[in-house]
Amino acid sequence: MREHIDGAALRNMVLCAYDALEANEQAINELNVFPVPDGDTGANMRLTLGSAAADLRRKEAATVTATADRVASALLRGARGNSGVILSLLFRGLSKGLKKLETATAAEYAKAMTTGVESAYKAVMKPAEGTILTVSRVAAEAANAKAKESGYFEEMLAAAVEGAKTALDDTVNQNPVLKKAGVIDAGGYGYVLMLEAMLGYLEGRVTVNQNPGGAVKAKADFTAFAAEDIKYTYCTEFIVRKTNEAKSPDLLRTYLENVGGSIVMVDDGEIIKVHVHTNAPGRVLTQALTYGPLLTTKVENMREQHTSLEAQAQGEAPAAQETPAEPESQPIPKPVPAEKAIGTVCVCAGDGLEELFRQLGADGIVSGGQTMNPSTEDILRAVNLTPAETVFVFPNNKNIIMAAEQCVPLTPKRVIVIPTRAVPQGISAMMRLNPDSTPEALQAEFTDAISTVHTIQVTYAARDSEFDGHAIRAGEFLTLMDGALVGSFASTDELVSSLGPAISPLEPEFVTVYYGQDVAENDAESFSSALGDTFPDTETCLIRGGQPVYYYMISVE
Repeated sequence: MREHIDGAALRNMVLCAYDALEANEQAINELNVFPVPDGDTGANMRLTLGSAAADLRRKEAATVTATADRVASALLRGARGNSGVILSLLFRGLSKGLKKLETATAAEYAKAMTTGVESAYKAVMKPAEGTILTVSRVAAEAANAKAKESGYFEEMLAAAVEGAKTALDDTVNQNPVLKKAGVIDAGGYGYVLMLEAMLGYLEGRVTVNQNPGGAVKAKADFTAFAAEDIKYTYCTEFIVRKTNEAKSPDLLRTYLENVGGSIVMVDDGEIIKVHVHTNAPGRVLTQALTYGPLLTTKVENMREQHTSLEAQAQGEAPAAQETPAEPESQPIPKPVPAEKAIGTVCVCAGDGLEELFRQLGADGIVSGGQTMNPSTEDILRAVNLTPAETVFVFPNNKNIIMAAEQCVPLTPKRVIVIPTRAVPQGISAMMRLNPDSTPEALQAEFTDAISTVHTIQVTYAARDSEFDGHAIRAGEFLTLMDGALVGSFASTDELVSSLGPAISPLEPEFVTVYYGQDVAENDAESFSSALGDTFPDTETCLIRGGQPVYYYMISVE
């Protein structure tokens, strides 16, 4: 057993932790309390730690300090979702605790773990027990206790693992929501897996994956797709040359899964080749451009052309031309000079919602939302490109607020995050935008606006489940109001009938229905009309949002 670790060992410990998250991503996701298709915690933790793993694979650092600093820096900008942000805070504190160390003893590392926990607790406005915070705190306490008895690193980390497991098992009792669902905390589970993998590396049971992402085919076989599959109109194929290494291709894959089907995506490190059937090829190509320049594109209308995909695939797509080497990562743009006092950045997904936010005065739009939590770096880019002294950021999702708040110390611009937990809150707030007001007055206006909005979200149940007495069946309309479960319904008629009792106590004056990309206009009109009949004295409005994941988002004011 070893009494200390060096920079190389810490590097491999982190890489093994990433491999563990990658291998168990879906298992972590399935611990989400509601079976919504959000792929939240596992995806966010993997993508967050993946930003550090990619950096560590490019270049090794000799000392513990240098390695920890590189990990913390990468995680700060790559953090996604609440779980990702907390993970980044744990490593940021860890790096502070390991300053000026060439190697770290068990006691030094355990103490640094405590510094990480303290950093995370301080940064979270209302830290809740029964979460990854609890698991990491108990793990650090166990590690420090063991380090006083033994100088061996493996024994210290083994104690941390056992403490984390004990805390994880108890999360179901500490968190009322988890107790109702009868599950342990997803973020805490991910953290336990990371610690186990790090210990496994030190004990020689786990090795670093030398082929991250698995074997890559030389060429995607597009002939496997049936020509008669025309749920989506456009067969879209493209090759993009990767110049933005900081942005994970997995985010593009998740986006594609939300806007199309019949997906084949090959990432060979230098280019990304994609085949997808979609109804929105323009939006797909716009997303692709965030990774680098397009080398080839092909969009064909399968309904009109009745073209066989097998015939299309007879010839190979043009090979990417040789080009000069690009930088390994695209730097964050420098803040542009201020041309006005107030600017705004809004996060949303859906072309209808994007256009609405622009009409309301948004300077920057960050594509993201449920299933597509943008990183701190994604939001920071939009902030820096906003020509204003003060930039208000509207996350419009409860799982993006913390990532947005991490931008505050990363730019000389003044950043004020308005904690909008859903898109309707962001829209209501933006309707009060007055560029001539002071930042303080606007912050008060925005905060007041979001306090008057209740949001109903209608998606589909991703799996059978049961929560607080509600039987949920896969494929049903799963409905949440302000984050709380309303129910799961087999038809929109049942849904509308159940929304009446849920909405009536709010005494609404305005109800706005935003319908998603998977809802036909006539179906949306029927749904909105039925909802309007339920509340004849309420002004009801229907707007095409084009959002993925949610069939309907309903604003009640």
